[in-house]
Amino acid sequence: MMTLAIHDQRLAKPGPTHAALRDYDSVRRAIAFISERWREQPTIEAMADAASVTPDELHHLFRRWAGLTPKAFMQALTLDHAKGLLRGSASVLDAALDSGLSGPGRLHDLFVTHEAMSPGEWKNGGVGMTLRYGFHPSPFGTAIVMASGRGLAGLAFADPGEEHTAFADMKRRWPNATYVEDSDGTVGLAQRVFDTKMWRPDQPLRVVLIGTDFEVRVWETLLKIPMGRAVCYSDIACKIKNPKASRAVGAAIGRNPVSFVVPCHRALGKDGKLTGYHWGITRKQAMLGWEAGQVGLQ
Repeated sequence: MMTLAIHDQRLAKPGPTHAALRDYDSVRRAIAFISERWREQPTIEAMADAASVTPDELHHLFRRWAGLTPKAFMQALTLDHAKGLLRGSASVLDAALDSGLSGPGRLHDLFVTHEAMSPGEWKNGGVGMTLRYGFHPSPFGTAIVMASGRGLAGLAFADPGEEHTAFADMKRRWPNATYVEDSDGTVGLAQRVFDTKMWRPDQPLRVVLIGTDFEVRVWETLLKIPMGRAVCYSDIACKIKNPKASRAVGAAIGRNPVSFVVPCHRALGKDGKLTGYHWGITRKQAMLGWEAGQVGLQ
């Protein structure tokens, strides 16, 4: 199932000095190892060795980072757990509609409201649009946070040394926009996204979706998936009344510009297998494992 091409499990010690980035760098190493060896149920000593930390450090790291023991996190990366997330996936979306979550109220655990920019604003590549951006530490590596005057417009991730490549990837989505580096102005958004204590229904996070009509419908459907659950591409295609569009749905999910907040990591293959994720399968696994810790492993 979740296989990664990792040839040297003991890599160089992580370079970032911020605690959140150091934590994720160690977590990333452990995930890569667990992803290849979970069928063998590796010991915590083996996982710690792969992450270049001691067993005690690894235990405290996972407790601090996700609220899970390393063993519970390994359970969260198994195929059985992924299949469990998918149980009743179609009914999850039906329930969201039945409870009125299709409107601009509480759309999922992050308490998000959203609006879509006009097709013209997307089609002209962002002409006349100013996007402020900043690089910020997060539980999943460096986050590139982008904001318009209307709210969060972009969220991407990068491993050490890849920050500007990830930023260039985001710029290609709206090539004619004006970009202004403003870490001070975007740090508040980063905190709102990654600090669970700030997920409040009375102060929803405002998100601006910039894409085609079809893409926006797919992204709006993703917003209805609760934390700790997952849906498959075909369920999303049916929900947007285009049941034969599973492949197009997958492409739209891959172009989601607001990662994590618009939870494209909660879209799985029908058999429970993780499929491609624009910012890396390891990061998708990290998000699902982290969320398992937030909701309590089922």
